[in-house]
Amino acid sequence: MLWCINPPNSSPKFLHSGFLFFELPPPWSHQLHESQSLSNKDIQVAAFEDHWPFCCHPIIEFYCHPPATMAFSMSPLLNGERAVVLFFITSLLVSLPFSLLYYGLALSLLTLAALCIEIQAESSNSLHQFKTRPGASSGILLGAITLPGVMLAKMIQLTRAFSSNHIALEEIETWTMQFWSTSTCCLSVLTLLKNSMHESDVVSLACPQRLWRLRLDLGCKILYGVVCYSSLATIYPNVVHVALMLSWIVCHGLVASKLIQHLLCTFPACASIGEALLVTSGLVLYFGDMLGCTIAKVLGAFSSSDLVSFQYTMNRSEISPIVQGLLLGLLLCSVIFKHLHIWECILNTENSEAKKYFEIRRSMIFFALLGFILIVVVPSWMMFVHEFDAHPYLWVISFTFSEPLKRISLCVYWLSLICASILRFYNISRNSKIERILLRKYYHLMAVLMFLPALIFQPRFLNLAFGAALAVFLALEIIRVWRIWPLGQPVHQFMNAFTDHRDSELLIVSHFSLLLGCALPIWMSSGYNDRPLAPFAGILSLGIGDTMASVVGHKYGVLRWSKTGKKTIEGTAAGITSVLAACSILLPLIASTGYILTERWLSLLLAVTISGLLEAYTAQLDNAFIPLVFFSLLCL
Repeated sequence: MLWCINPPNSSPKFLHSGFLFFELPPPWSHQLHESQSLSNKDIQVAAFEDHWPFCCHPIIEFYCHPPATMAFSMSPLLNGERAVVLFFITSLLVSLPFSLLYYGLALSLLTLAALCIEIQAESSNSLHQFKTRPGASSGILLGAITLPGVMLAKMIQLTRAFSSNHIALEEIETWTMQFWSTSTCCLSVLTLLKNSMHESDVVSLACPQRLWRLRLDLGCKILYGVVCYSSLATIYPNVVHVALMLSWIVCHGLVASKLIQHLLCTFPACASIGEALLVTSGLVLYFGDMLGCTIAKVLGAFSSSDLVSFQYTMNRSEISPIVQGLLLGLLLCSVIFKHLHIWECILNTENSEAKKYFEIRRSMIFFALLGFILIVVVPSWMMFVHEFDAHPYLWVISFTFSEPLKRISLCVYWLSLICASILRFYNISRNSKIERILLRKYYHLMAVLMFLPALIFQPRFLNLAFGAALAVFLALEIIRVWRIWPLGQPVHQFMNAFTDHRDSELLIVSHFSLLLGCALPIWMSSGYNDRPLAPFAGILSLGIGDTMASVVGHKYGVLRWSKTGKKTIEGTAAGITSVLAACSILLPLIASTGYILTERWLSLLLAVTISGLLEAYTAQLDNAFIPLVFFSLLCL
């Protein structure tokens, strides 16, 4: 039983969770700090054996948080990462046309809320219940504004196209819904984080301060809702249509708040809050789009689809439902297998004869389930939401052989490069003393060699190849995590040779982030694109900029950006210079393919500089954030 005892000359401070906490006078506090060396943690338990005349082994619980009113003075309000992120947001808002004023106001509110919550969270350590990646900052601000910033940048680009009559209004409607869906996902997660910190606020803030904060939070949410409604009302004249779209957007937010809790609990110490927020909003948006397309198809079969958003009824490329179906099928397989595995463990007996065949039986169940989903369920959904001329897998084969010389040659080139690099660098990683971070940069260079020629000459085929590669990575990771016999353990040993401090034993994410960092700018540039370098954002920032920054900074870096960080000014300068040099070579090459260049060198310099500074300052997963920020700035 835990007792809180009032030592002599102490005064009660506050009552929390049934315990009365005290502020110790100097003698006691001096003994406490000397004997325990307490840091600013949430709650520390200290034992005094020699200083209490009336008890042999008493235990006292001390609350060691600084009050929230002191939090802002004890932590810098503006560190390097926050300054770069605010610079990024300012660049977006400066480029905003008047017709997108509502969206700029919403992004400003989201930025303000995320900044306040991040400062409060990192000052008081009040989000300790979320087990995040060690060594990383919370990243709440960066995670909350990255995807909404991308959507707003695309809307700025499409507004230019609409004013010059290159696209129809319906395409802007599509990105409008995506902007509000991602923004609401982020706002919902921020609300969840704020509520998680509410308990510490109750402890440390006086009643008028709490009331003022509640009014401010409520006012921001009401203003956000009014701005969202006003924006949708300019697109959908029907009030019922606006109400349906608002309900759909709110559903995205509710799902996001549940999903991020599930991710952080299922995969502890695998991601920071900002990284989990980026993944959550991306997953909700992506699979929400799949659900919307399915619902639109069902409604269209039985009734008029006038109330369905255009983004779910427009004609899409065959590649989009194929990639979506494969990824959804793999995730669905993992979820179903988890429940089957739990049931199998319950029924499994303890005798050795049953254990002998348990792994084999489990493996057979997994591969049978995987085959059924990928062969039966996924193609059925693909053909339901999209009118394929043939079976989806037959369409993939037909598409590949429609230009056999180019595409088959490209596949042979990719396979040769992958096999040679894996055999070479796997042995080096096991035996060499080269630092792991430098060794991994060779794979960044390999991404340039693989994706750059394909993006210039075969962009549609590269879209499909990215989806196939992502599906293979996801399948291998599921097999590795579940240790599916006979591939699970060999895959685990092989993947461990290429991990770094950002990967955990539970989940290896660096290869996913590199692939998605290169793929997302290309996928989001499909359709109208008047900025030729935008699809190359991931390849340039990760394959060239990040690689040169790491190599030069490691070998020649002397001046560091901060006392505690490892990034150097020399490395950042090398990264920025190398990207600018690559752009100067790439632009004439793109022009030779018939592309009309509209890129401005001043805006390009700004985009490269901001993304380079973000790489220098952020403690987040740079493979995930830098390409998206760079892509957004290139779209302006």
